[in-house]
Amino acid sequence: MRADPQAVRTVGIAGLGLMGTASAQRLAQAGFGLVGYDVDALRCAAFAAASHAGREAARSLADLGRQCDAIVLAVFDTDQVEQALFGPCGIVAAALAAGRAPAVVCISTCDPERIAVLGLRCAAQGLPFVESPISGTSQTLAKGEAVGLVAGREQDLARAAPVLDALCPRRYVMGASGNAARAKLAVNLVLGLNRAAMAEGLQFAARLGLDPTDFLSVLIGSAAYSRVMEVKGAAMAQRRFHPPQSRVDQSLKDFRLILAQAGAREQRLPFAEVYVQLLEECMREGEGQLDNAAIIQAIARRGR
Repeated sequence: MRADPQAVRTVGIAGLGLMGTASAQRLAQAGFGLVGYDVDALRCAAFAAASHAGREAARSLADLGRQCDAIVLAVFDTDQVEQALFGPCGIVAAALAAGRAPAVVCISTCDPERIAVLGLRCAAQGLPFVESPISGTSQTLAKGEAVGLVAGREQDLARAAPVLDALCPRRYVMGASGNAARAKLAVNLVLGLNRAAMAEGLQFAARLGLDPTDFLSVLIGSAAYSRVMEVKGAAMAQRRFHPPQSRVDQSLKDFRLILAQAGAREQRLPFAEVYVQLLEECMREGEGQLDNAAIIQAIARRGR
């Protein structure tokens, strides 16, 4: 019997940061062979040295295109997605030269219009492309509790289904490419503002003389409850921002995208504008690599 050319046995991961590492954990548990690449050699070495069998570090992005049946893009932003796919040593050219057509699953939060164009470019080259930004932290992704927001052609979704099943058993199909990014930005808007509201409430409670950890339990049991309290509340109350689940600089990148999308549609987002100012202050204070629960630091620095 001939091997199924559509089967997904080996998955490449481009970007071995928080989300890429969590993705590797999920995919390894599902039994896929893994090939990982990152521009940071230390991350590649850590990936290869992990205790899971069946994984290796690639020397370049091109290696992923040549070796893998599917590739997860877990890079920082849209520019890096485009470079990974179509740069001089990118995935697409290497895959085509090797006679392969790996399914590309992009979990990065991207500019909606640009990611839709990249999907069309992949389709024109015969590569299945699915955008699947993740709603959740690296920790919730690793536990299988994150939510996938997926978009793309039906045949591409079917081709990438084994990878999507491993990453996010619970997911929403949003239609054409670009819609998943739009949904992710709208979700992140609400999530980020919930996070900021909780930080302000915890700081206010502390100034009133309440113990932040004790008050967090009250918040969780109150009418003000949101799930972000369980995910980020303890980190805020205890001022514990390392190791991060999701970073300040990532949140700032996403909120700048949110404001740009709103501006293009003549929509003011006054709360989001304040939130960006707080994140930018964290960046100036050298907190960009900390967990985004560190937003409480910016609020605490505001005295009167």
